[in-house]
Amino acid sequence: MLKYRLISAFILIPVVIAALFWLPPAGFAIVTLVVCMLAAWEWGQLSGFKSRSQRVWLAVLCGLLLALMLFLLPEYRHNTHIPLIEGWLWLSLGWWCVALLLVLSYPASASVWRRSHILRLCFGVATIVPFFWGMVVLRSWHYDDNHYAGSVWLLYVMFLVWGADSGAYMFGKLFGKHKLAPKVSPGKTWQGFIGGLLTSAVIAWVFGALAHLDVAPVTLLTCSVIAALASVLGDLTESMFKREAGIKDSGSLIPGHGGILDRIDSLTAAVPVFACLLLLVFRTI
Repeated sequence: MLKYRLISAFILIPVVIAALFWLPPAGFAIVTLVVCMLAAWEWGQLSGFKSRSQRVWLAVLCGLLLALMLFLLPEYRHNTHIPLIEGWLWLSLGWWCVALLLVLSYPASASVWRRSHILRLCFGVATIVPFFWGMVVLRSWHYDDNHYAGSVWLLYVMFLVWGADSGAYMFGKLFGKHKLAPKVSPGKTWQGFIGGLLTSAVIAWVFGALAHLDVAPVTLLTCSVIAALASVLGDLTESMFKREAGIKDSGSLIPGHGGILDRIDSLTAAVPVFACLLLLVFRTI
């Protein structure tokens, strides 16, 4: 299993970085749309849809919805301040606040949504669509002035998430004693959680100093820590839905890593939350 994880990582990481820096915003949006369709396919299982044909239709409908929204923006020329986009980013903040309550009160909270396919689908829409727009918004940041500025921002958020995940794993292995959310994800500890946040804070400081992100250090640190917290919540939320669905992995598309959602669960929360904070709350980009 470890061998497959390493092989997949060695293949995927260069592909992701190449897509970030080589694809123009339109091409990047198409690739992100395909990733979101695959995520929707897997979310169908979390929503209780066992039929392959039903899940295919969910993926197709997700792709059509995202494509339609893109076509509804005929004047979208790397302008991030558009009501449609802002609305989805604000929705993301609201959804992850709700998700926090669901995780904290689990398993009691599951009685509200456990038997509702529609409600779980709505949770999926609130997870996947804002993630799509967060990716597109950050990639398009100041594209007309600097084609790679948005790529740097996205890479930064990914480093934050990967750092939080790696830091949590290492600190948890070395010092983990107290369970963070035993009813949702028994393997996570408070020591790992704190270690992940510290790792993200160090990454924010180093990356900000080296990459010249042109944002006030306090603002960058605030947004980064909140995004790191959101990444943990994204992981826990998917774990909660998988536990209710009775599955270990969301899929098997990536050898050794599980499904698409297993790889992007933290990003589905961190990316739109980070974009919303910078774009709408602090108005820095």
